[in-house]
Amino acid sequence: MSWACRVRTEVRRPRQRLDWTLEGVDLAYDERLADRIRDLLKSQSGISERKMFGGLAFMHRGHMICGIVKDELMVRVGADQYEDALARPHARPMDFTGQPMRGMVFVAPGGHSQGDALRSWVEQSLAFARTLPPKTP
Repeated sequence: MSWACRVRTEVRRPRQRLDWTLEGVDLAYDERLADRIRDLLKSQSGISERKMFGGLAFMHRGHMICGIVKDELMVRVGADQYEDALARPHARPMDFTGQPMRGMVFVAPGGHSQGDALRSWVEQSLAFARTLPPKTP
């Protein structure tokens, strides 16, 4: 039998749902962090929300700017600002798929919970998204 005719016999395990609880309530993302981001973006036009990556993503004209997975902030900074973003406290490569996604970082709670840190991340991601052309529906 040639290699092209072989049947793949590998058994794939179903994806496991990772539950995250906050005070006994099952959540996929931190609602308090979502409310803080909504507050920062409320005066901006072209903002929408979409459930993705097992969490919540904030979009600007169809492009993801930031999001929340569990209690981590997910930020799109673009390839040019990627290394600088990784140098910031509590930031790490976004490796949701097992491979780092260049231009995207995860920020642990310590990097977005105090002062103007969250505002800085959201403004940086929004500034990058504004450089992109609007997506067509």
